[in-house]
Amino acid sequence: MSARNPSGRPGRPVSPGRAAARHGWVQALGTVLAALAAMGVVAALGLWAAGAADLPDNAFPRVVVATVVTAVGGALELAGDAGDFADTDAGLTVMPLSVTLAGALVMAGGFLRPLRHRAVAGAAELAGWAGRIAFLWLLALLGLAFAARQTFEVSLGEGVLGDLGDLFGVTPTVGFTADVPLTVLFGLLWLAGVLVLALLVSRAAPLPAGLLRLQSSVRPAAYAMLTLLLAYVVVGIVVGLVVAGTRGHPADTFAVLLLGLPNLAWPALTIGLGATWNGRVEGPFGLPMPRVVDEVLRTDDVSTVNLGTLTEQDGRMWWLLVAAAVLVVAAGFVMAARAPAGTPLWRHAAHLAVALALTVLMIGLVGRVHAHYGLSVLGIGDLGGGLAGQLFLRPRLWAAVGLALLWGLVAGALGGLLARWAARRTGRGRADA
Repeated sequence: MSARNPSGRPGRPVSPGRAAARHGWVQALGTVLAALAAMGVVAALGLWAAGAADLPDNAFPRVVVATVVTAVGGALELAGDAGDFADTDAGLTVMPLSVTLAGALVMAGGFLRPLRHRAVAGAAELAGWAGRIAFLWLLALLGLAFAARQTFEVSLGEGVLGDLGDLFGVTPTVGFTADVPLTVLFGLLWLAGVLVLALLVSRAAPLPAGLLRLQSSVRPAAYAMLTLLLAYVVVGIVVGLVVAGTRGHPADTFAVLLLGLPNLAWPALTIGLGATWNGRVEGPFGLPMPRVVDEVLRTDDVSTVNLGTLTEQDGRMWWLLVAAAVLVVAAGFVMAARAPAGTPLWRHAAHLAVALALTVLMIGLVGRVHAHYGLSVLGIGDLGGGLAGQLFLRPRLWAAVGLALLWGLVAGALGGLLARWAARRTGRGRADA
């Protein structure tokens, strides 16, 4: 008869003398500071690689803070001031998901660490531990929001705008400030999502008695989706390192890896599933994406980004389909291997379909990009010369979610079959029985 731990799963029993780690205010402060440090370091290295360390007026620290603010869902307001004779207009919506991922992993690890070696935790205990972190995180968000502000002067360059600027003494500026209420709201929602997902993904974390049923139904699928997303990030890192070593411009490549790797890798997952994104790039803007994507988007009208249009530019883009098929089926296998023995195939299929659909929905919401900038003097503006432009990239969201449901049904069933085959080969199925 095999030993069992208090959660009822076979394995090494928890030592009666091993006490659970403390989770008071000191531990909560350490968790929050560690997450902020991880995001700050990743953001600073990425911005340094992108050349932001040369920004005037010692703006680099404030730009790092602003990057962390946007990484947790905070809102930045861009504003310009060009005097009585000119007008500026700017906007930016993007999440640097490399920074987001670093902070989420550290925050989740700090939240789960004191809960190890526990079978069940009361709802009040979990709420108290999460509440301590949330209170300190709220204070951190307020500090970040008030620190994320900076103004820069914009050169008018040569030509008509430059002459008008000299004539009327126009010195346009553009800057950013954090929207404090929205930053606090979305930052707290980000934290809540991270903590809930940490509990859902971790098989070792305790749950309140009323939620123990989630161990067999939700946790395997949640873990499989985390594995899928991290697998795409790892593949992206490998590709990025190869590009940096073979095609030159390593600083630019490392800037993309450190600031927006999931912004590339996770939409690639949806495109491999057959999803379509719409976008456009004009003016001086550029997307931190492979050249083939930029070429597809630089048209006179809204462009379509999918397997078809990408393959027209580069035939190797069909590998996105192969990668999606292999990795999604592998995620189905991981989910089935962690599920209770005897789970029917239709349940594997249904669980993976729902999980993959929610994952694609999340990618569509956080992977959107939008930026624009315009300048005019006495109504004359947007004349080129690097003074105006826009870019945006957004998915056809519900079509992508529908495709994810279909892929999840098929991959879940295939993953269940592979898990059964593996169990028979290793004898695990007989041991579980």
